[in-house]
Amino acid sequence: MMSALYQEKGANLRIGIITEQPAQDFINAHADILDSGFQQVSMSDAMRSRLQRSNYVFSGIKTFHELNEAFPSLIDENGNRKPFEQFLNDVQKIDQTYNRNYLRAEYNFVQASATMAAKWEEFQQDGDRYNLQYRTANDDRVRPEHAALDRVTLPMSDPFWEEYYPPNGWNCRCTVVQVRKSKYPETPHDEAMQLGELATGKDTKGIFHFNPGIQQKTFPDYNPYTIKRCRDCDLAKGKLNLAFIPENELCAACRLLHSLEKQKEPIPASRSQVKRAQKGLENWYKQNLPEDMDGKFPARRFKVETTDGINVIVNRNFYKETINKHQDDILYTLKLEYAKRAHELITKATITNPNEPSTDHPKEIFRVYDYVDDCYRVEMKVRCNRDGNYLHILRVYKK
Repeated sequence: MMSALYQEKGANLRIGIITEQPAQDFINAHADILDSGFQQVSMSDAMRSRLQRSNYVFSGIKTFHELNEAFPSLIDENGNRKPFEQFLNDVQKIDQTYNRNYLRAEYNFVQASATMAAKWEEFQQDGDRYNLQYRTANDDRVRPEHAALDRVTLPMSDPFWEEYYPPNGWNCRCTVVQVRKSKYPETPHDEAMQLGELATGKDTKGIFHFNPGIQQKTFPDYNPYTIKRCRDCDLAKGKLNLAFIPENELCAACRLLHSLEKQKEPIPASRSQVKRAQKGLENWYKQNLPEDMDGKFPARRFKVETTDGINVIVNRNFYKETINKHQDDILYTLKLEYAKRAHELITKATITNPNEPSTDHPKEIFRVYDYVDDCYRVEMKVRCNRDGNYLHILRVYKK
């Protein structure tokens, strides 16, 4: 990458250099190191995809900073271009600082973020059925300010967890566990928030006030390589068409990196990953479909309402159909993860076709809905006939 930088001309760093192969090879190598931190952590494919996306963008912004810092070293004190060997020697300190010292702490932070994001996914299965309790590593290395949070106990829905869910700093080893509501008293919300503020008091910029499970990112949008405005920028939400024109180099570089990330092709799942995803969805619907009555007969199903006022039933036939159809899709395993949230997504989706004919059943029609998040478009089809409206199948497309 430094060889490519040495070829640059002009008085300012050209932003487009981060899109070219030498820089991209470097960014991907850095991101692969961060990804390896949660290779063995069990989580959904959807979560893993988003965390890897976060690592790529973070690595790209960090690389942009390295290039910016190295660029002035091209010229000596007399304004002449240095010989390459001298330039390369002068930028070794940057490599040592960014890719050894900083990277150690970043790797540990990614590992902690991914572990806690995976736990958050598990907690979501139960919601507020259990309370969540903050736990430290309980040894002499625990920071006193983090020790103050030990045993704070609150429902999962409490806003406390949006700001003070671990990791709460570099090399933080804190965790959160589910506990029975009858076993531990709840911590008053205001008291918990005060303890959280004390625990992160050294984080004067508020960089670490984030929940990797909710945001589905390994790093907060505001981190040592970004600026405070990044917290609210639409790029962080996956929107490339900004409402403002980027006036600084960081914004321009960030937009390029998000654009490149969206162009990356997904990697096909292995046979074992496919089998695991299928079994995971099967186990999920068997455990989570609520009991209901279908007339005089017991049934297990979700009953929800769409944004256009249609009542929809989600039963086991939907999950079986989703498992059996379109197994050759490159996003097949991701589709099965989205299926676990289909009963929620259909209530937020936008109708795109209210009357799609059914080729197999002339007396039926499909109502087609789209749900779009920061990475993917989820298409859901509702089968409509005289017996009712049933969620039929789901497919996922790269946005």
